[in-house]
Amino acid sequence: MQKIKSGDTVRIHYTGRTDDGVEFDSSAGKEPLEFTVGEGEIIPGLEKGVLDMELGEKKTITVPADDAYGMYNEELRIPVARELLPPDLDPFIGLELVMNMQDGSTFPVRVVEVKDASITVDANHPLAGENLTFDLEVVDIITPA
Repeated sequence: MQKIKSGDTVRIHYTGRTDDGVEFDSSAGKEPLEFTVGEGEIIPGLEKGVLDMELGEKKTITVPADDAYGMYNEELRIPVARELLPPDLDPFIGLELVMNMQDGSTFPVRVVEVKDASITVDANHPLAGENLTFDLEVVDIITPA
């Protein structure tokens, strides 16, 4: 039976949960997730988890935070003065915004604190610092020619 190796394009069904059992994503009822192993298209721990799996195989893996979305970084909590915000913006905790950097790049942030003179945004991935569990099923393996 063919086993998944680096360079293979694979299609998998998956369900992802946090340590407390909360489901954060799933391919159930959707197209399977397709990626090429070794290309860095998905989190490293999930990529490692499918290596050596076979077509039709199912398994559950646990991915530590540092092999998923990284550890939570307090330095990515950024205070922003209200005068730097658009005047019509009414920020609230949980609001997702896009920050513009001086070099022209952008990145997503979430509002985590609202004060009279400022807000604090968090640029960490929402799953940063979380160990994740995935139920996996291999539905296709495409070996490069």
